Amino acid sequence: MGRVTERRKVIRIRDGAVSARPDTLVAEEPLEIRLNGKPLAITMRTPGDDFALAAGFLVSEGVLAAAGDLQNIVYCAGATVDGSNTYNVVDVRTTPGVQLPDFTLERNVYTSSSCGLCGKASLDAVRTTARWPIADTPPVRVEPELLASLPDRLRASQRVFDRTGGLHAAGLFAEDGELLDIREDVGRHNAVDKLVGRALQNGGLPLSRAILLVSGRASFELAQKAVMAGIPMLAAVSAPSSLAVDLALETGLTLVGFLRGSNMNVYAGEDRIALRAAAAQG
Repeated sequence: MGRVTERRKVIRIRDGAVSARPDTLVAEEPLEIRLNGKPLAITMRTPGDDFALAAGFLVSEGVLAAAGDLQNIVYCAGATVDGSNTYNVVDVRTTPGVQLPDFTLERNVYTSSSCGLCGKASLDAVRTTARWPIADTPPVRVEPELLASLPDRLRASQRVFDRTGGLHAAGLFAEDGELLDIREDVGRHNAVDKLVGRALQNGGLPLSRAILLVSGRASFELAQKAVMAGIPMLAAVSAPSSLAVDLALETGLTLVGFLRGSNMNVYAGEDRIALRAAAAQG
């Protein structure tokens, strides 16, 4: 099975001084996801948590909603011509009776860190396939100060990033700021899938009391994955896309961007953030 990191030779130039040394890089390998034996998608990912990644991907596709929907996940032996197991092909078997959406099976997709569908069709697809409305009762309420503290907590838990500097991270936090889970990957969408897939395997969906924090930007795809997992709040350290904001407004998702230090922009769902308390303190 592929390693999370690999070593490569690098020429370092520092203040005009040249030296050769090994450098630690994050590994990137393709993972083919098969559904009941049928090829469905290929994603470039950091090896590790592959079963959780596949399960989370199928949650976002509307195929899986509970641990009981999942029969098993296995690496495919004989995935290559010579019959060897590359550990880069997984087959997800659903429990008999699980209904498979036609739109999912009709598209064989290659996913990347910038992938995602576009426009109104994407919004309609999420609306029709989401298993749980975002209905946190009572609503999750977060102080801006607590939200501002989460990026540092996430960064402090990025073990592989410390060695490579080349990974995205996604973290699940409780309302009180407790870090519930963290996953790293070359693709932020994969990191989120690993979180959601692990929650599915542990019977933890929907994640109706959780805060999802992602490094980098908040794309439509990440907002989609949050909605499909029932997560009420998504925060990102960089900008959201326009379609991510549209989806958040339509579904009731709280969407926060540019979460840096004590600063942040709230694009949707501001009712979950204690803005009056923050204004009073100011």
